[in-house]
Amino acid sequence: MHFKQPEILYFLFLLIVPILVHLFQLRRFKTSYFTNVRFLKELSIQTRKSSKIKKRLLLATRLLLLTCAIIAFAQPFFEAKDHKNASNEMYIILDNSFSMQAKGKKGELLKRAVQELLENTPENAQFSLLTNTENYWNTDIKSVRTDLQNLKYSATPFELSSILAKVKAHKSAHKKDIVIITDAVGLAEKDVQNIDSEEKPYFLISEAEQKNNVSIDSVFINQTLENFYEISVNLSAYGEDFTPVSTALYNQNKLIAKTIINFDSKKKKINFTIPKEAFHGYVSIEDNGLVYDNKLYFSISKTKKTNVISIGNPEKSNFLSRIYTSDEFNYNNFSISGLDYNSVEKQNTIILNELEDIPQALQTTLKAFVQKGGNVVVIPSEKSSVSNLNTFLGNFGKIQFQNLETKSKLITQINFDHPLFSGVFENKITNFQYPKTNSSFTISSAYPAVLSYEDQSVFVTTIQNPVSGVTVFSAPINSVNSNFQQSPLIVPLFYKLAQNNQKTGVNALTIGNNQPYFVDVLMNKDAILEVKGNDDSFIPIQQILNNKVKLTFNDLPESAGNYSVFDRKEWVENLSFNYKRSESDLSQVNTNVVSDFKTADTISTIFNTLQTERTDSQIWKWFVIFALLFLALEMAIIKFVK
Repeated sequence: MHFKQPEILYFLFLLIVPILVHLFQLRRFKTSYFTNVRFLKELSIQTRKSSKIKKRLLLATRLLLLTCAIIAFAQPFFEAKDHKNASNEMYIILDNSFSMQAKGKKGELLKRAVQELLENTPENAQFSLLTNTENYWNTDIKSVRTDLQNLKYSATPFELSSILAKVKAHKSAHKKDIVIITDAVGLAEKDVQNIDSEEKPYFLISEAEQKNNVSIDSVFINQTLENFYEISVNLSAYGEDFTPVSTALYNQNKLIAKTIINFDSKKKKINFTIPKEAFHGYVSIEDNGLVYDNKLYFSISKTKKTNVISIGNPEKSNFLSRIYTSDEFNYNNFSISGLDYNSVEKQNTIILNELEDIPQALQTTLKAFVQKGGNVVVIPSEKSSVSNLNTFLGNFGKIQFQNLETKSKLITQINFDHPLFSGVFENKITNFQYPKTNSSFTISSAYPAVLSYEDQSVFVTTIQNPVSGVTVFSAPINSVNSNFQQSPLIVPLFYKLAQNNQKTGVNALTIGNNQPYFVDVLMNKDAILEVKGNDDSFIPIQQILNNKVKLTFNDLPESAGNYSVFDRKEWVENLSFNYKRSESDLSQVNTNVVSDFKTADTISTIFNTLQTERTDSQIWKWFVIFALLFLALEMAIIKFVK
């Protein structure tokens, strides 16, 4: 037992007072004799005995009364089981990612978690609240009530390790109690491995009852016809036993097409045919799962001719003019001596076709060209200087030419998963007419091959980044050295190489990917591009690059949808933004990760547990009660004991 006011116990010396009073009240009785008073003498002896017992009872009750009163004022208590952590600071981590849209027993997981916090958090409790994107330090439930009620789902995935790093970085003189409210979707071992052993958190795992979910993953142009686009929509089904799902296509909020999908497999692809013109809309589905992945916004720009030039011998570049036809491309060939360097920045793709040497001025120009979103294709000559090629390619990545081999090799392997072949092949081809080369360079590349020889060596590889690419052939493809020009692979390969990564096909950016986007527009240095949607607008980070503007969006916009780029009030281009699909699979719940930590079913359980384990047992009230009981006993003795 401990005392909050132990100095009060010094007043126990006052117990001597009732003892002294008792002693001073003792009287000596003198014997007086009367004649024939035997009966009275016996009665007197009994009275004296009764009086002594009464006084001793009163002395005992008064001593106990005074003792209990003094001890009560000293405030005795039994120390709490976890008294060492009574001063800990509370941190509540609330997962508001899209997977928390799933429905549990009492509704949407996030809304239920918020309601429990509002109902069960003590009003006098101080805590810090952290969500996927917001931080509320040293607050209380009254101060954050409105923010919690208006809390929206976040496009930022729940990354527990980064949030815990924020908590750890928040300096405090006290230890920390951490309460983590999440559905554990995507939770990994790495997220909890750095948790301080002295600050093991409480996990409150919100469990979804309905784990079936259908997600729209991507949209792309499957086939370009004379007057139409055939677009394909990829969908994924997570769970079991799906009912038919309604799918609709909208352009400018106008219904274009609608169909019903039966999921007989986990992956499904459906096709729509639309007019070959600008498109600014979305695909939507209706299912009973998550809502955030039921729409995919995309845009298709008006068809623009792609600017392509080849630099090299005109006779060796004739095959390119047959691929880059005038209806889709502005194609020209220049010799190295006749190249106008000022025209380079206006191109989308530049092909260096069998140059024996790449001048330093051209190397510098092409380096800037790639940085601004241009594509470069390098086809070596048998007489190319290896050191010259390696110096040039060193500006872009880890690809190096080695020795020239003069032996015939077959090109037998296609990397169907490479972005260059996206949407090119309906099925994986395992047996086709293999082209060959008579001589080729050995290439050391840190990047996956697009096409490979039968001995696994590289024929075509590419340094790919989000806005441009540098593609390298290991051998000349002129008709003397190779029959690749007669191969059916040459058309789709060079067609895809020429296309700018962003300006053809479907435009569907992902929020938070941070990849730069280039807009073809001439602007003054003081001009600013603005991105506008139906409900909001923002100004991205931008850099003017000659006839282009480089836009960086970071985590903007906050909401998925169709947007447009404006130069002041003049429309420039349409953009579409979508959320990452990383939360769509609700079966990714990994509760094994938290098996070593404390868990609870409700937030009220956690608060009650902490309060019980860390609150001292106050017993001074019992001593007050005992003091009152002894007071009542004293009154009873005075009144009833004779």
